Amino acid sequence: MKKVIFWVLFGILVTSQTAHAQRAFGVLGWGPRVGVSIDPDQIHGGVHLDLGDLAPHLVLMPNIEVGMGDNATVLTAMFEVDYRFQENWGSWRPYVGGGIGPVFLWVNDFTSTEFGLTIQGGITRRLKGRPGLFFIELKLGLSDAPDMKFNVGWLFAKRSK
Repeated sequence: MKKVIFWVLFGILVTSQTAHAQRAFGVLGWGPRVGVSIDPDQIHGGVHLDLGDLAPHLVLMPNIEVGMGDNATVLTAMFEVDYRFQENWGSWRPYVGGGIGPVFLWVNDFTSTEFGLTIQGGITRRLKGRPGLFFIELKLGLSDAPDMKFNVGWLFAKRSK
């Protein structure tokens, strides 16, 4: 199952490289993110980057998060791709996506490195008076990642999408 999901995500990434992107690649924005996770039960914080569009509405958004609690420390470095829907719910805009990347776990003297796979969904809202976004998201861990994460975050950008 892990291989199938990996190859589907890889195929989307490769085929989208040939499509016409709406925004150029590069660091178009960054921001903080905070939240809570379940299994392990932790609070976490981190940062993310907006690296532009792979294709229309397909945004590359890698992030790093550090979680603490439940007698463990978890570091995740996820390479995420989000599909931003064209439709708006008032001033909110929904998205879905997924991510892959390493998950580092420290519990007392035990250290583990695993391969994490997540799916996610959320909504964004433009920041008032400046370019950027506020977002709320829910992530589900499919393999070797926290089972569930609830995040809120901000994206400070030159221009928001």
